[in-house]
Amino acid sequence: MNVSIITYDATVDKLTWPGAVEALRSGHLLPRAQVDDIFLGPAEGTLLSRGAYIEGLGYGVKSTTIFAGNAQAGLPSVQGAMLMFEPEHGRLTAIIESRLITEFKTAADSVLGASLLARPESATLLIVGAGTVARSLIKAYSAVFPTLERIAIWARRTEQAAALAREFEDYGVEVDAVPELAAAAREADIIATATMAREPVLHGAWVRPGTHVDLIGAYKADMREADDSLIAGGALFVDSRETTIGHIGELAIPIANGVITADAVQGDFYDMIQNPSCGRQSDTEITVFKNGGGAHLDLMMARYIAERAEGS
Repeated sequence: MNVSIITYDATVDKLTWPGAVEALRSGHLLPRAQVDDIFLGPAEGTLLSRGAYIEGLGYGVKSTTIFAGNAQAGLPSVQGAMLMFEPEHGRLTAIIESRLITEFKTAADSVLGASLLARPESATLLIVGAGTVARSLIKAYSAVFPTLERIAIWARRTEQAAALAREFEDYGVEVDAVPELAAAAREADIIATATMAREPVLHGAWVRPGTHVDLIGAYKADMREADDSLIAGGALFVDSRETTIGHIGELAIPIANGVITADAVQGDFYDMIQNPSCGRQSDTEITVFKNGGGAHLDLMMARYIAERAEGS
């Protein structure tokens, strides 16, 4: 069996955001995945290895280094690769550049969550953060939510938000930078946070009824983006119970402090996709979704990417 080497530049134009979202949705119709993560190294330079097995789909391991300070050196903050193995004999079938997996998995994860939880008529999206993930979110949300009329961007560095907005000047949706986070949050139908924050940047007092909140950035036990009032006051959902509740500070810290219990999580993708009654219950409910990005999602996305790379 030949092993496919799949690179970002050779493959990215073969992929679509609706296709990526559907890959994650259909992947959750398969048996529940087995997953595990390994973190090694200091906070400023972490090696993250994530493995998954899904019956009928196979095995996958993605290893990436995460160096938050790499931007100053002109390098990506996340670098690595994914190995994909077929289920029958465990043979290696593909090596995929991690940038390709991570870009499409991360944004598609959030947009799938929003498609299940946000109000269908949502017209305004606020993105908190102006890095690589924010750029993907602009593309993914606008491709899957035809009702979007405006995308606002806020970042601590206002010039970074303005520069990202300029990249989308001639886009089909209005994209602009905003100076005040609290004011922008009060006007948004969907709020997506994609930061490296270790302390909350988004406060429940700013979020109006009916809003969907998409929390992406916190991926370690000492990181969070939402304050206690938002976590405790919204209807809480995750992409995967196994990879978020006991592992990510967004949930682990409020649980440890007695703000919520693990039972506050009302459902994950398996629950929502296999049981349509699990999800938003009213137009005034605030839904809060934690994008944890587990290895099983990498594997589902790897299958989609490999199929598209081969032209199927």
